[in-house]
Amino acid sequence: MPKISYSKTITILMASAAAMLNSSALADTIVIRAGNVILDANEGSIGPAVITVSDGRITAIDRGTGSGEYKADKIIDMPNKTILPGLIDTHTHLSNNPGGDFWRQAVDPVEWETIIATKNAKTTVLSGFTTVRDVGSSSQVMQSIRRATASGIIDGPRIQTGGNSLAIIGGHADVSGFTPHINEALATGFTCTGATECAATVRKASKNGADLIKITATGGVLSQQARGLDQHFTNAEMQSIADAAHGLGMKVAAHAHGPRGIESAANAGIDSIEHCTFADDKSIAAMKANGTVCVPTLLAFIGVKEGLGKGVYTAPVEAKIRQTLDSLGKAPAAMHRAGIPIIFGTDSGVTKHGRNAEEFSLMVEYIGLTPSEALSSATIGAAKLMGLENEIGRLKVGFSADIIAVEGDPMRDIETLEKVDWVMVRGRIID
Repeated sequence: MPKISYSKTITILMASAAAMLNSSALADTIVIRAGNVILDANEGSIGPAVITVSDGRITAIDRGTGSGEYKADKIIDMPNKTILPGLIDTHTHLSNNPGGDFWRQAVDPVEWETIIATKNAKTTVLSGFTTVRDVGSSSQVMQSIRRATASGIIDGPRIQTGGNSLAIIGGHADVSGFTPHINEALATGFTCTGATECAATVRKASKNGADLIKITATGGVLSQQARGLDQHFTNAEMQSIADAAHGLGMKVAAHAHGPRGIESAANAGIDSIEHCTFADDKSIAAMKANGTVCVPTLLAFIGVKEGLGKGVYTAPVEAKIRQTLDSLGKAPAAMHRAGIPIIFGTDSGVTKHGRNAEEFSLMVEYIGLTPSEALSSATIGAAKLMGLENEIGRLKVGFSADIIAVEGDPMRDIETLEKVDWVMVRGRIID
């Protein structure tokens, strides 16, 4: 009998274990009866319905109470609940927790970040967010968490990750605040200068398993440098990043506060502007012309405001926080009036994970979205931005069974989404 190498044996055992895990997790057929259902945020509530889930996907939707018999391994009755598509947060940092203790990156190993991300993934999914984009993390942390949630090893949302953010040398997302030799020791290797080097860095991120590219197109609030909040990358560098990413089939998300950074990113064809704080008429026109969307992350501004004057942040950071607060929601509101899509994102990690749904009421109050528009931004719009519009964002036969349940009707009261009672991701019930 031929000998099998140790490494091959381990590979076979791991493959068998993964197959058994997936098989056992998804073998059952589940029937869900609900008193009210939202299939599509743009269409509103349809009243009672029965949804059948098998092998992780929605296989049937029957309107009405479904009083007949259903063949299923499990029947879940929720006559007093509204069920709707799982929510999507397109701007999270699962491996981060809020606070101003920037020095922890000098003492906490990557393994600790992985533990933090595991905890925060569970918290996030239990708050009703069944899919997230993670737009900035260390090393292979989020690539590993992405794999673990997809296989069911840990509970968490579906994840797209940008891995390490791309920055200019000394810019937001480059390590700063320490002595020069410590800054160098902690550098991520994802800074670039010039169009050629920036294209190479995009390809490096792709090689390392990123799903999308995240760049810091402007200065940032929480970095330990007082270099302002406008354009960092040159126009040529941003164009190179966008071209290289799109050539690889990847989208680009640009952290951008200042108007010239927003304008340059939009003109380069970058897909989404994150924060959008100080956009002016020229930058809004550039976004409109190029089909760029805004992810406003209003909750992040509320979160950092809560830490002001408490010794949480350093003096340069406090000054930048105060600079942003008077502009909360003004530019995204102007974008909304101009017809630019507003997409749900929170910057969780700057604020406490699990608070994500508080963004909805902020979008209604500060941007002027209706509850239906706000919900659509976190389902249909977010799915489209992530390239997953044929997989998630609606309840539809053939789509992934990403479903949540709440009391009341979020189409009437958006704050209903701040307390989620039941969650299913990829056909798995999370509790």
